[in-house]
Amino acid sequence: MKDLLLSSYDYTLPQEYIATYPIHPKEEAKLLVFNRKNSQIFHTTFKNLQDFLPDCALFFNDTKVIKARIYGTKQSGAKTELLLHQPFIDTKSLLFLVQIKGRVKKDDILYFKQNLKAQITELLDNGLRIVRFFQNDEILNTAQLYNLLDQIGHIPLPPYIKRKDQNSDLKDYQSIFAKNPGAIAAPTASLHFSQNMLEKLSKKHDFYHLTLHVGAGTFKSVECQNIQDHKMHSEFFHIPKNACKIIDSNQAILGIGTTVTRSIEYYVRTKQNKGFCDLFLHPKNPPLRQNYLLTNFHLPKSTLIMLVSAFIGRKQCLKLYELAIKEKYRFYSYGDAMLIL
Repeated sequence: MKDLLLSSYDYTLPQEYIATYPIHPKEEAKLLVFNRKNSQIFHTTFKNLQDFLPDCALFFNDTKVIKARIYGTKQSGAKTELLLHQPFIDTKSLLFLVQIKGRVKKDDILYFKQNLKAQITELLDNGLRIVRFFQNDEILNTAQLYNLLDQIGHIPLPPYIKRKDQNSDLKDYQSIFAKNPGAIAAPTASLHFSQNMLEKLSKKHDFYHLTLHVGAGTFKSVECQNIQDHKMHSEFFHIPKNACKIIDSNQAILGIGTTVTRSIEYYVRTKQNKGFCDLFLHPKNPPLRQNYLLTNFHLPKSTLIMLVSAFIGRKQCLKLYELAIKEKYRFYSYGDAMLIL
């Protein structure tokens, strides 16, 4: 069946359609609205979002992107680059999952600014490394490391943005309601909201927040020919009790982004409101609870385009992507948005 074939989620995107900077002001981004009931399509701008919304609660991801990329040297003096992924399962273990450019061996030590050192404790088969961080011979916990990264680290722009991070990214690649540090990628649908827009929306809609710390797996292409064989990456999430009550009710829900969607749907399936979410949504595993979705345009063959297809079907999803390209929408993290009703 085509819905299970990886090749069925491919499309060709001209390089110039990849947004390397956001639109300013952010509400001027384009918005494609698709209504599933009557297949109507509208082309508008994000500032008009509220004109299309039915009665629903809005769910936002309040994760905060950390400065997860740091540059340093190996013991040999050769330059290296480390991208922090997340604390390794048990945060009390003081171990972290990272990606390191270049070859390293177990027990190697990498050197960074502010006397920060990373000792490699394990090499994983998937190319990731487990490390322990030190500063002045003191082992660092998660909070201490995040504080230090805030001083010496860089915003980890996605791999398809072919430029170095800039001061403007400190603000642009962070939602205005970001609160809980731990993500290494932004929940990009959230980037379109300004304070003014939130104030307008709050007059007609209730807001709820949850946290999912977006990991590097969000950019990873699926490689299995049958997508059901794909092993989904795992990310820490937490849904507060007041948000769980709404999910357990009959109130219609608009999920702001795919990370919100996966958190809500994971909770619906497991009744766990905290832990590690590894839910893979696709046309054969569609959403059970969330009614509407606001999202950006995603990479071909990614779990994210498969999630969108879970809402509207693969064929319809690809048709809308073709239309977006024809209408010169901007794609990916700093790009335009789509509302599915």
